[in-house]
Amino acid sequence: MRFLSRRLVMPSDLNYGYSLFGGRVLQWIDEEAAIYVICQLETNCLVTKHIGEISFEAPAMQGDIVEFGLETKQVGNTSITVTCLVRNKVTKKTICLADDIVFVKVDPETRQPVPHGKTLEALKQQTIDEVKTLNL
Repeated sequence: MRFLSRRLVMPSDLNYGYSLFGGRVLQWIDEEAAIYVICQLETNCLVTKHIGEISFEAPAMQGDIVEFGLETKQVGNTSITVTCLVRNKVTKKTICLADDIVFVKVDPETRQPVPHGKTLEALKQQTIDEVKTLNL
């Protein structure tokens, strides 16, 4: 799993118990997963079709840095399924796991599903090639 982005938990992200609001985490997960899939499929004509099981494991508090790990699970003809793990950057404790997030490529005019032309193997190779170009 690659951890690709981070967010700082701000006061406006908190619930009545002063921990990170679950709805905010879900918003972030949908956004982060969409960005990941846009980069994987090289298109922004996507819709979120489904988010499967969501498990909240530990709270995040104001000032915590949370990071988002994403992994491609499955690739269909028009769809791609990913998993997103949200964890505390410092403690590495899992905050939330969202499994089976399905995105579908759609035609920009008709909004109907269209093939994306990618395979799981091709996406794995694409990731390897991208990592090689990074200045780490």
